[in-house]
Amino acid sequence: MPRRIVVPPALLGVAARQQSLVSRRQCREHGMTDQQVDALVSAGRWRRVLPAVLDPRVPADGRFDALDRSRRRGAIVGALALPGSVVTGVPALVLHGAQGAPRRVLPEVTFPNGAPRRNGKPVRVRRERLQRWTFVDGVPCVTAELALAQAVPGLDRSHAIALMDSARRRRLVTEDGFRRARELARGRRGAARTAAWWGLSDPRADSPVESQARVDLVDAGYPPDAVQLEIFDEQGRFLARPDLVWFLPGGRVVPVELDGHEAHSTPEALFHDRRRQNALVARGARMLRYTGRDVTRGVVVPDVRRLLDAEGWAPRPWTGDGPLILPRRAPT
Repeated sequence: MPRRIVVPPALLGVAARQQSLVSRRQCREHGMTDQQVDALVSAGRWRRVLPAVLDPRVPADGRFDALDRSRRRGAIVGALALPGSVVTGVPALVLHGAQGAPRRVLPEVTFPNGAPRRNGKPVRVRRERLQRWTFVDGVPCVTAELALAQAVPGLDRSHAIALMDSARRRRLVTEDGFRRARELARGRRGAARTAAWWGLSDPRADSPVESQARVDLVDAGYPPDAVQLEIFDEQGRFLARPDLVWFLPGGRVVPVELDGHEAHSTPEALFHDRRRQNALVARGARMLRYTGRDVTRGVVVPDVRRLLDAEGWAPRPWTGDGPLILPRRAPT
């Protein structure tokens, strides 16, 4: 390959923002010819993703882990493959920053005028006229509100609720916007099947793992009495904010924490977790902790069921406005 082919630094900057993806149109806009692009691909310096989408192999975006980068690539590629289009549905939610999408994100777009387009590429093209859209890192996307309405009817329940929870938690949509999204979903294919799921969403959920565990427990008849409840000791010192909490007779509690590996793997984090757990146990708490793998394997529901049944639990939804004060219990 001739050495004179030099990739403009500005184009590499565009690729870095787009998870190492550029379109042929962007290459031309930065002064490169199709022949130069094809030569780079032939030499193995670049990789062809789709006929009009290339991978210049720029360094990975440090803001995201490998799975999130893969999801974002799937979300971006549709807009690059079909210039003038706007990203829709799950891909738009991914670009807006919602968590809980399927591992593989398939590209989908629409054209603002809603006109049909022939598409021989592996990109879904919706026919939906748009009144407005936005740009996320330079990529045109429908609003998070509309993206939810488009995405939920086509998803399984676990991913749909996780994305709804995350969009609300991260304030990608307001509560009014969430209600509008629910209305916008009506009449779409799959809307009847998924209509009840909107009522299961909870903006307090801190992660997709928590969303899945909560809904599994609700299905089993053990809805948590509180979610993300702050717990303090009798002197006003912060003890914990468990993901899920149940109240037992006699003033005791069952806090459940759903851990991410990164957040709890350092020696400092493990020491802090152990000290916090000991403080809760000294106050009569029956602490349970699980990983995301435990949730996926179905370990959580049987464990919680056994404990709550043995302790005579009955639903007592938390109605307090502030934190829970948990005093130390006298030894028995």
